[in-house]
Amino acid sequence: MELLQLQYFITVARLEHMTEAAESLHVTQSSLSKTIQRLEADLGVPLFDRIGRKLRLNEFGGKFLRRAEKALFELDQGKQEISDLASPEHGALELAVTAASAMPNILRAFRRKRPHLQFHVQMLSTQEMLALLHRGEVDFCLSSPPVEGEDIVCEIVCKDPILIAVPIGHRLAGRSSVSLSELKNEWFVGVKKGYGTRDLVDNVCHSVGFEPKYVYEGNEPARLSALVEAEIGIAFLPNSARNSREQIAYLHIEDHALVREIALVWHKSRYISRAAQEFREVVVSYFQERALQTNT
Repeated sequence: MELLQLQYFITVARLEHMTEAAESLHVTQSSLSKTIQRLEADLGVPLFDRIGRKLRLNEFGGKFLRRAEKALFELDQGKQEISDLASPEHGALELAVTAASAMPNILRAFRRKRPHLQFHVQMLSTQEMLALLHRGEVDFCLSSPPVEGEDIVCEIVCKDPILIAVPIGHRLAGRSSVSLSELKNEWFVGVKKGYGTRDLVDNVCHSVGFEPKYVYEGNEPARLSALVEAEIGIAFLPNSARNSREQIAYLHIEDHALVREIALVWHKSRYISRAAQEFREVVVSYFQERALQTNT
């Protein structure tokens, strides 16, 4: 059994389409098909059910996929560990976030400590983030809501109240608080379903008898305050996203303690490099300092 066979099998298993897998791997479809056939011959069983051009993992394939992913995961971790030992001042950090408002300040602080280290950040939905976590493809996730799993470590780093943001000219702008029931006829701007804060807010609003009406749904939380300021709609925004320079009024919610928890999440088996350990320290320190500033 060859390493290349495992890599090709995992790609085909994830895409369940030979043509798309061949394009992803930059190989010919015939070469890919022959490689999968050799693997099945080595194992003595078919790994896929063929339905036209589509493939479906069968019971054998599903069980083998989990083992193959673990094998390649361990090899990748070994490669990262050796790279870290050989060149500790360089390297790369893979990050995924569902809670992005604090990320610019965190990355700025981390860049001061590790000016030569490269990092790659993805803004994802919770389900997308979980898929990367389970495959061990990210060092850390900054997630709201927190996620749990057998292979996942979840450390709560912040409890962030959610406020109502309205433009300065709005009828509620002069108030310090509002009940959710008063908002049932308002138009909202927000992120798409699948993001933690959106799902939390929708569920709470549903519990009091209304569904928020969204005039805008996106995947960039940082854009929402600009849309509120432009009077496109009002928004549920975390306290950490407040900016004193904006022409926005923030109101507390009277009848519900809407709080999002932010967690630092990682895979138990993923190798944690020195740089990744330092990133975790920066994240924890950032939220601790912010909590102190809020309470003083």
